[in-house]
Amino acid sequence: MKTQNNYNPDVLSCLANLSSDEVFTPPKLANEVLDLLPKEIWEDKNTTFLDPVSKSGVFLREIAKRLLVGLEDQIPDKQKRIDHIFDRQIFGIGITELTALLSRRSLYCSKNPNRTEKLKYSVTDVFNNEQGNIFFDKTNHTWQNGRCSFCGASQSEYEREEGFETHAYQFIHNKLNDKIKNMKFDVIIGNPPYQLSDQGDSKEGVRQRGGAMPIYHLFVQQAKKMQPRFLIMITPSRWFSGGRGLDLYRQEMLQDGRISHLTDYPVSAECFPGVEIKGGVSYFLWGRDRTGDCEVKTVRGNNVSISTRPLLEEGSDIFVRFNESIEILKKVLLKKEKSFSDFVSNQKPFGLRTFFEGEKRRTEDSFKIYTNKGENFVKSKDITQNLGWVNKHKVYVSMAYGAGEDFPHQIINKPFYGEPGSCCTETYLVIGPFDSKKLAESVVSYMKTKFFRFLVMLRKNTQHASKAVYTFVPMQDFSEAWTDEKLYKKYKLAKEEIEFIESMIRPMN
Repeated sequence: MKTQNNYNPDVLSCLANLSSDEVFTPPKLANEVLDLLPKEIWEDKNTTFLDPVSKSGVFLREIAKRLLVGLEDQIPDKQKRIDHIFDRQIFGIGITELTALLSRRSLYCSKNPNRTEKLKYSVTDVFNNEQGNIFFDKTNHTWQNGRCSFCGASQSEYEREEGFETHAYQFIHNKLNDKIKNMKFDVIIGNPPYQLSDQGDSKEGVRQRGGAMPIYHLFVQQAKKMQPRFLIMITPSRWFSGGRGLDLYRQEMLQDGRISHLTDYPVSAECFPGVEIKGGVSYFLWGRDRTGDCEVKTVRGNNVSISTRPLLEEGSDIFVRFNESIEILKKVLLKKEKSFSDFVSNQKPFGLRTFFEGEKRRTEDSFKIYTNKGENFVKSKDITQNLGWVNKHKVYVSMAYGAGEDFPHQIINKPFYGEPGSCCTETYLVIGPFDSKKLAESVVSYMKTKFFRFLVMLRKNTQHASKAVYTFVPMQDFSEAWTDEKLYKKYKLAKEEIEFIESMIRPMN
């Protein structure tokens, strides 16, 4: 007789994500994160937990499971133990009405744990309200000059009709439930929303493209204000080196010695299966009562690297992502050479926006222009910046390059020689200008090396590659062409350091 194997998956592992901005946390990841907390916390019946951005309720559920085991000796009666945990220890705030219902279903086994109703499914009857300890109250943005004064949301995007989701999150809009507002929490833990859509560029009043404004840092900052003993948040890793509006947040995080653990997934799909978040995702453990270096753990497939080090290395203004890259960067910075970024233009090198198309026909007073739709012509009167560069030798490289998440990858698009009599829209950056074609071509040879692109990678966590991502790249003598072999020798890189670079960066054919 055949034995039938019953497949009984955890339903919270099977949920489709709300969007790439609001991502459900898989149970496996939730437990990986909870493992960072001290073991004795699960044996303390007075410890309080808050998930201020609850979606599926997975953190609340897994916390409850651990407390049920840890408090068994102190509260032997199982029902009394359940009632105590749900009433006194575990709290949540849903990010929407739907996720609040889902979270209650995950934790209480009922979307309505009100003891005054007929409790057909709820595992506890301690509550005399429909929400239990998982709250959701509809919150409105506070508009001021077209923006929300709390989260910065665009009024034109999020001032919506009744019944439509406005993404005004309670936790960062000063709308906390009285019960939560007056509590001191030992642990605040969550996976907050990552960003909000924003208005894009426009041409003659027509919207051309959308943007995205990060908001996850607002949840971290709000949680810190509540001074929990421990804070754990899962966020995109873009704050490490870039990201719109994140400079002050990055500085605050990198100088905060209370962060004891940082686990980084450069490939987001390894953390959230089926989800691509440019720049990867990470989570950290912040402890109110500690200070010191941080244990940095990087996970790339089967390759796990762990190092205890400062989050802010000497000579750097960002978090240097890969542990293996620290010594390589130190060897480069030791020479104190000028930065290649001094050669790189700002955005809009000639003052021309991405949607500028130019003319199809050349006239006496026009120049060649490289656009995102190919080569056209532009009149000199339309060039509002750096007109003197037009007749110089230079190098062009696209401002954005989506390399995907898999390693090794290319990091930047292929640079190419910019002849005298040419310019570009903001689709490209300009490197130079130079007095000869030979110098420009030498720069191209340097930019194509793995060494060059590796140093760019340390600062490039999204597809955008502005002037700042070239900061770590040292200037060279461009009277000669450059190869990786020459550069490895110049900076005295060890065999394992070279192998790491080669494993991260693919050739540029």
